[in-house]
Amino acid sequence: MEESLVSIIMPAYNAEKYLHISIESVLNQTYKSWELLICDDCSTDNTFSIITKYSKLDKRIKAYQLSTNQGAASARNFAIEKASGDYISFLDSDDMWKNNKLEKQISWMQRNNINFSCTYYGKIDENNRDLGQLVLYDERVDYFGLLKNCPGNSTVVYDSKKLGKFYISNIKKRNDYLMWLQVIKSSTYLYCLEEELSYHRIVEGSLSSSKKTLLKYHWYIYRNHEKISLLKSTYLINYWVCKGIKNKIISYYKRKEY
Repeated sequence: MEESLVSIIMPAYNAEKYLHISIESVLNQTYKSWELLICDDCSTDNTFSIITKYSKLDKRIKAYQLSTNQGAASARNFAIEKASGDYISFLDSDDMWKNNKLEKQISWMQRNNINFSCTYYGKIDENNRDLGQLVLYDERVDYFGLLKNCPGNSTVVYDSKKLGKFYISNIKKRNDYLMWLQVIKSSTYLYCLEEELSYHRIVEGSLSSSKKTLLKYHWYIYRNHEKISLLKSTYLINYWVCKGIKNKIISYYKRKEY
């Protein structure tokens, strides 16, 4: 049986340090029917040269570059517009996949007639060391459940033939989360394959490193995009804060065990 084509969306900006690792993790996939669409957001380093080099080595890798720096949301949208896959998946330019990520996730989705899915993921540091932190997710969430728990961007896959394509509003942070909130309105549920199949890189000074700033963007999404009431938005923000404190306490005691 012929494998369905999976379009992998990767925005990149000044990503020369880790980009090759992310690309190699796609090249090493046991699932072979994919296209990797990398959109460079007008980088000032060697990012586009790296992308171009790989695109010449493997025709499944497509190299694009925006004429001006517009942000990750615009770069993602550009790549999504060019995508032709039955499924659309996402991989950040400093994250990486396990070799069987696509094979396991796509076959699981097809067997269970799932349109929108994520997986567990681990965390690695700037030197590719596994930090021993497994990030879990509920087996199934609806829209309200997704409001309280964002999946790892590099773990998500959705069926574009059944659901169509989704594009992101151009906000600086949490634009991926905003996309998932649009997808679930069509899919009804987000399902999680309960296996660690991706790794998220923790980089000092990255966009996702400031929790306080992320909360501000959550508030913006809840109130301005999702039109959620003041009371419910306040509850959701408090939920995220409590969850963050709980995770810090758990991490603290885990460190003391070693």
